[in-house]
Amino acid sequence: MGDRARARLPFALAEFVMFVLKQGWACLFGGLLLAAIIATKLLWQPGWPLQRYDFLFLFSMATQAVFLLAKLETWEEARVILLFHLTGTAMEWFKVSAGSWTYREAGVFMVMGVPLFSGFIYASVGSHIARTIRVFDMRFAPYPMFPLTVLLAVAIYVNFFARHFLVDIRLGLFLASVALYARTRIWFRIHDRHWWMPMPLAAFLAALALWVAENVGTATGTRVYSGQLPGQTVSLAKLGSWYLLLYVAFVTVTLVTRRALSVEALELTDIRATPAAR
Repeated sequence: MGDRARARLPFALAEFVMFVLKQGWACLFGGLLLAAIIATKLLWQPGWPLQRYDFLFLFSMATQAVFLLAKLETWEEARVILLFHLTGTAMEWFKVSAGSWTYREAGVFMVMGVPLFSGFIYASVGSHIARTIRVFDMRFAPYPMFPLTVLLAVAIYVNFFARHFLVDIRLGLFLASVALYARTRIWFRIHDRHWWMPMPLAAFLAALALWVAENVGTATGTRVYSGQLPGQTVSLAKLGSWYLLLYVAFVTVTLVTRRALSVEALELTDIRATPAAR
């Protein structure tokens, strides 16, 4: 497909088309889950013996199994996904109990008012990060001191809980994320040329995509935020939440594998390096 695109399209357009297609391939798990959420909202009937939430859980489990059996994900990536799945589910339990959002439908596969498929929403984020690193042959350089990245991720995760009882330090976490990763470039290869993008910018763009996906979730009634009116978009504050949560997801990936990290600036002398964001 890439050969055909490069033969028929100008270089820049061919690179963009292949970038979009590779991103779609990397986020296949999340895309399938989002499609299932939309389809079940349109098709599901109240009288069916299987609840919609339960179907989404079974669908997510089956999709994960197929990914592993078909080797679309490695077992190393599966460990990353499981770890982020567990941390995401723990946050779901707390946030639902705190009244931040609710799941209004019934289901058998639910614990503490949270349908178990919701953990796969977070798992799909971990899957996307792990698969994107592999598909685009990514490198992160120069990468900050690893203990500092873990400390920031822990602070972000704890603040999601502590802000309900203590002062919300979100603004400070935003500043800390930019300060820590300001020099870090994400190097990625679409074909035979390396491109780069500042890591904070990449996190913001990914958070924007997740915010759009979350609007799909609320529009289908899958999850409803406290005080959200019918037809109302998700607050832009959630965009900031996803931006911070992406750092937690990324550091979770690096806890399992650090092959893509480099403390030194990359010297790609054999391949022309072009900034993706000028």
